[in-house]
Amino acid sequence: MAVLVLQVVGILMCLVGWVLEISSTSSNVWKVRSHADTVTTNSWQFQGLWMDCAASALGAVQCNRYKTVLGLPVYVQASRALMIISLILGMFGVIVSLLGMKCVKVGNTSDQVKAKIAIIGGILFLLSGISSLTAVSWYAARVVREFYDPFNGHLKFEFGPGLYIGWAGACLAILGGAFLCCSCRGNLEEPPKGYPYNYSMTSQNIYRSPDISEQQSSKAYV
Repeated sequence: MAVLVLQVVGILMCLVGWVLEISSTSSNVWKVRSHADTVTTNSWQFQGLWMDCAASALGAVQCNRYKTVLGLPVYVQASRALMIISLILGMFGVIVSLLGMKCVKVGNTSDQVKAKIAIIGGILFLLSGISSLTAVSWYAARVVREFYDPFNGHLKFEFGPGLYIGWAGACLAILGGAFLCCSCRGNLEEPPKGYPYNYSMTSQNIYRSPDISEQQSSKAYV
């Protein structure tokens, strides 16, 4: 029962984490223009992995896709690749983990094989969370670096909600993958084959033929 509870909690955490990773990847608010040095806040500017957007106080929002890929900073390109890898790993992790659940019956699969399948799904989610965490943390580190750079003449940006969503999704994916791996650790031991036989509980009567000398002595008395 405890194994099933750990598996259900782990797969739920992984699913929520994967959905948050999808939301973070598609978000256009990875960094928001800082208004620390401005008096009025009539306009907002925010950027994501795919678009650069601007919003006015009247509610008008205009977003433009990045016109080039090779011209983007290296950390943006790397974050794109890492987030896409994390989503692909998470998708395969969902499929494999569901097949390895103890409550899911797939043919005549034994508990040991299903435990190995669930562990593979947990490892996929661990890799997905690590990939997403690397992308979000790298992007955040560059935002902090540019914000405190005195020679940066461009606009200063701060953390946007997309980064926090990415951190939350990565943490949930890592924790859920760890739960899946730990829940199936005890099921990897194969049971002993055959039936146990206790020799000490059986009484053994050993019969031996009489010696030749004993037979001759018995005949002599006759």
